[in-house]
Amino acid sequence: MLYKLIYLFQTDISWLNVFRYITFRTILTTLTSLVIFFVLGVWAINRLRTMQVGQYVRDDGPPNHINKVGTPTMGGCLLLPVIMASTLFWAEPKNVYVWLVMFVIVCFGLIGFVDDYLKNIRKSSRGLSIKSKFALQILAALVVAIVLHLYPGFDSRLNVPFFKAFTPDLGWTYILLAVFIIVGASNAVNLTDGLDGLAIGPIIVAFSSYLIFAYLSGNVKTSSYLQIPYVAGSGELTVLCGAVLGASLGFLWYNAYPAELFMGDVGSLPLGAVLGTVAVITKQELVLIVVGGIFVFETVSVILQVAYFKMTGGQRIFRMAPIHHHFELKGWPESKVTVRFWIIAIILALLSMGTLKLR
Repeated sequence: MLYKLIYLFQTDISWLNVFRYITFRTILTTLTSLVIFFVLGVWAINRLRTMQVGQYVRDDGPPNHINKVGTPTMGGCLLLPVIMASTLFWAEPKNVYVWLVMFVIVCFGLIGFVDDYLKNIRKSSRGLSIKSKFALQILAALVVAIVLHLYPGFDSRLNVPFFKAFTPDLGWTYILLAVFIIVGASNAVNLTDGLDGLAIGPIIVAFSSYLIFAYLSGNVKTSSYLQIPYVAGSGELTVLCGAVLGASLGFLWYNAYPAELFMGDVGSLPLGAVLGTVAVITKQELVLIVVGGIFVFETVSVILQVAYFKMTGGQRIFRMAPIHHHFELKGWPESKVTVRFWIIAIILALLSMGTLKLR
């Protein structure tokens, strides 16, 4: 919205015309969110520490995690407002897709906040029940999916990487796919958020990738050249991805090992949901499997562990799930697990870029 106010004067000051370019506004929103987080980061940490909003650690977790007890958590309470404010400053205020993502941030942020509040402030339970959490997530994602399906011009066909001629029209079942992607991405990021800097690193990498996808899918010429679906208006999500990127970099400053701040469910749930929503809007749904390969890997490890445990009456595949704990219990230092997962995330993101030309 701020950019609209500035752009009013472009007829008198010609150089202000640069504000109409998505690339320039994306740079501005990235820097804006980064600076805001740096300015407010220490204050937020001190405030959370004063309120005694400390990290809850499971009794059955790795023994070295006991040192994390009491570390300020619920950093998402700063992360989300920074992302929203930066986006509203520099994004097109009339863009439907931007407001849909804002809706996702608010809804999933509230779900995560209640869960964190029960665990870390009330300290009276382990948070929302799994059924309640999933039900609320599905409801929020369903609203987004239905709006997208009914929105004029939005395509219910599925873009399949490497097969430019194979684009099956899913019809109303696309709603179910969109809900699955949004809710699945939300919980996958949440499961990954178990070590200092572990989740935010792949988040930065994933949103950097979708920043590019959003820009390309929103440009009729480049999308035609690359033979990817053109989604009118989706280019504005480039600005939003920039806001997430900047805020995440600011958060990483305080979340790097040894962490001074954790994001909590109030941060991880909405960040994952936003990633899934952007993937759906830009029609790069299946590419998310590659871009978010770390999140998929973590989720699959939990599913396999639980299933195998029930089938065998108590035996385990991994020493502990999610799988980052398995490597910890094997003796890997926490920082080594984190950095190696970051490296894998970068490799997967580079591979995802290959889908733009291999068709």
